[in-house]
Amino acid sequence: MTTADFLRSNARWLSAGALLTFLSCFGQTFFISLFAKEIQSDFNLTSGEWGLIYAIGTLASAAVMVWAGSLTDVFRTRHLGVVVLAGLAVSCLIMAINPFASALVGAIFLLRLFGQGMASHTAIVAMSRWFVATRGRALAVCALGFTIGEAIFPILFVSLLGFIDWRFLWVVAAIFAVAGIPLLSTLLRTERHPKQVAEETQSTGMLDKHWTRLDVLRHPLFWLMIPALLGPSAFNTAFFFHHVHFAELKGWSHIALVAFFPVYTVCTVGAMLVSGRALDRFGTARLLPFYQVPMIAAFLTFAATTGFTGLVCGLFFLALTSGANSTLPNAFWAEFYGTRHLGAIKSMATAIMVLGSAIGPGVTGFFMDQNVSLDIQYQFVAGFFVLTTVSMWIGIRLYRDLRK
Repeated sequence: MTTADFLRSNARWLSAGALLTFLSCFGQTFFISLFAKEIQSDFNLTSGEWGLIYAIGTLASAAVMVWAGSLTDVFRTRHLGVVVLAGLAVSCLIMAINPFASALVGAIFLLRLFGQGMASHTAIVAMSRWFVATRGRALAVCALGFTIGEAIFPILFVSLLGFIDWRFLWVVAAIFAVAGIPLLSTLLRTERHPKQVAEETQSTGMLDKHWTRLDVLRHPLFWLMIPALLGPSAFNTAFFFHHVHFAELKGWSHIALVAFFPVYTVCTVGAMLVSGRALDRFGTARLLPFYQVPMIAAFLTFAATTGFTGLVCGLFFLALTSGANSTLPNAFWAEFYGTRHLGAIKSMATAIMVLGSAIGPGVTGFFMDQNVSLDIQYQFVAGFFVLTTVSMWIGIRLYRDLRK
């Protein structure tokens, strides 16, 4: 099946997945961090204190995701998706009206749970379960929603911040989330029950087995994958979370920095589509061990650069891994562990990634308060991605032959 035929035949379901990932942006770090300066000013917070608040709220959402993510094994996507979008809208409104610094933890918890956590998780599990032979392309198209939001929202909302109060902009975000509810219901008017899909496809993993969450926890490959699950989430998040400070460090204006974000988005989309196509052709095992190598180059470039040429190069390398991260790890779970219990298994992975997104801003914010510059920190981040690459290579090499 050609890509054009694939898109035409599955437009309804692919659009639903892309809609969920698009609206998940309101709980993603890159969006929340757009308001970092205003939040720190209004609540009188240092970078470390704001990073700690963000980390606590995100950690709490990661803990809840372990349970909440398994709901995708039970409920239809159109029903669960509506609840998730309603929760996301309420979360945005809480951020808009919250008057207390202490309550920011709760606001961040809800935004991260319903946005980065459940909205993206629901979409990814649906794509992984509904599509088998074309899983890579389906995941790539689904993730386009996120990249479109990543391209549009920073420039739009930073521009609006110049003359509209930041709290009202969160009301605008809530309106977007509410508007997505009837659209999602329409797109998924005809949808199969997840249990029915799992029974019909019978997509097994290693040893021709349907792995449970407990089975996965007992298997060494899962633990070898943990650094790689944490890495992109932790330090991609840290980069965007502290991008205002990064701009100040380099002597750039905020709007000048975010003006280059579309470059990152375009490159991410390209990497996403190429990796999705390559995944369908070559499989996860050949591609996964090396997809975080560009992160090494990205953070070394960010550490060294003083001009916009270096920024563009760093964003390009960051985008290569970010695009592949939307397809390869998500397909890994289905390919190596099967789809029958995919929601429960993937919820663990999502929780780990959410955990990473808490660790990254928290750790970098702490060291910033200790006067350790981002330039120095990013050199150590590059070293961490050397370790993740080695860990993945060992794990895949040991267990790739166990697949059916």
